[in-house]
Amino acid sequence: MSAPRGSGRRHHRGARQAVAELVATYGLPLTADAQLQALLAALTEDPHAPTTIHDPLTAVRDHLADSLVALELPAVSGATQIADLGSGAGLPGLPLAIALPATAVTLVESSRRKCEFLGRAGDVAAVTNATVVHARAEEWPAGRETCDLVTARALAPLAVVAEYAAPLLTLGGALVAWRGQRDAADEESAARAAAELGLETRPPHPVTPYPGALHRHLHVLVKSSPTPDRFPRRSGMARKRPLGGV
Repeated sequence: MSAPRGSGRRHHRGARQAVAELVATYGLPLTADAQLQALLAALTEDPHAPTTIHDPLTAVRDHLADSLVALELPAVSGATQIADLGSGAGLPGLPLAIALPATAVTLVESSRRKCEFLGRAGDVAAVTNATVVHARAEEWPAGRETCDLVTARALAPLAVVAEYAAPLLTLGGALVAWRGQRDAADEESAARAAAELGLETRPPHPVTPYPGALHRHLHVLVKSSPTPDRFPRRSGMARKRPLGGV
């Protein structure tokens, strides 16, 4: 059955309004509205966008709002150098780059196809403070101890993400990982891994990026001491033999 005539236009109008509300909620720069609208179009209209969400209003909620909700955390809103690991479709990296135009954001992605999309999306949305790096997190030596924030959304178990992030962080820097419903075993493993990596865990921060969103949490791990030189281990080892007894 075809959609009712005009329903597509209503969804686009609703998405435009939802983006405007995000800009107002977080007090974003005047340029952010047009940039987020352009990014939304890239996510929903580019046939090579690495996402399964093509409805604009759904994409605003699950992609843009879910990314920007991290601005509630001082570690995010005050960051100066961000690495977004496994950036994929540029989430949360590109929305955060738009929200924080004075912050340098590096989108670290191992898939060349996804890197190509990231480049197109960044150009379309006029994001001048984001750089795409085609590499695995473990194989990016130039990033070591350069970032005061590392972000990761739907990337890997927490212990694995912690191993990816720790070598990249400066002392006092933070890893922020997007997660759904809390998992006690995953959190316990991450805490054990953190102790080996020079990180300290913080209580998960519950968030509601949009009305009706359930079981959303931001997990924060702060670098409190230097990460041992043996990290990162060679490519693939973090997943194959995860720290923390996963």
